[in-house]
Amino acid sequence: MKIATYNVNGVNGRLPVLLRWLAEAQPDVVCLQELKAPQEKFPLPAIQAAGYGAIWLGQKSWNGVAILAKGGEPHETRRGLPGDVDDLHSRYIEAAVGGVLIGCLYLPNGNPAPGPKFDYKLRWFERFHAHAAALIAQDIPVVLAGDYNVMPTELDVYKPERWLDDALFRPEVRAAYRRLVAQGWTDALRHLHPDERIYTFWDYFRNAYARDAGLRIDHLLLSPGLAPRLLDAGVDRHVRGWDKTSDHAPTWVRLGDPG
Repeated sequence: MKIATYNVNGVNGRLPVLLRWLAEAQPDVVCLQELKAPQEKFPLPAIQAAGYGAIWLGQKSWNGVAILAKGGEPHETRRGLPGDVDDLHSRYIEAAVGGVLIGCLYLPNGNPAPGPKFDYKLRWFERFHAHAAALIAQDIPVVLAGDYNVMPTELDVYKPERWLDDALFRPEVRAAYRRLVAQGWTDALRHLHPDERIYTFWDYFRNAYARDAGLRIDHLLLSPGLAPRLLDAGVDRHVRGWDKTSDHAPTWVRLGDPG
């Protein structure tokens, strides 16, 4: 079972890129972020024509998350992150696919920091901690996949000294990520590649992709019962080099069958 996460940075504007990648990579499950489209503008006919069922949570111009399932329909289990009824951002959706619970998230960026946006990021992270702990307690196979907007360590950013005050790298955010993983989650890509400098995002500016001046901010976390099934994990970084592509690259894991 191949599960991927991909911040498409506009699902309609990047639809040709998304469809090309789906045809090439053939993932079983895909978590998308930054749809940047209202609910009624999600390109479902094109997604279905590519062989995928979908659920999504849209929002005009900003945010937006979706889960795609190859050859079937995701069984939606949650729409929105619990803990704040006043939070209307479309940042979390959850579904069961193939015996695995998939949580798709787009964690707030938080810049500029300090400030209200950074405070919102930390509050969202705390709510996510609580929900993740509840999922761990259920003792079921879970993948929490998405754009976390966190570089966990200095290995995950091309020049750490330039990012010390950025909301993606501030100590509070990295500590929040460590507390999350400490619940029992396995950071799949880092688990299999503990010492490699692997990126999932390259800015559009300053020729970042060609210089490999990237960040690792897209993560797939596996629950304790699922981690032993991890076979492989990687980044389809070549997709970042395609024409009119997202500034993120698809990141994925491959899981073995249940024992």
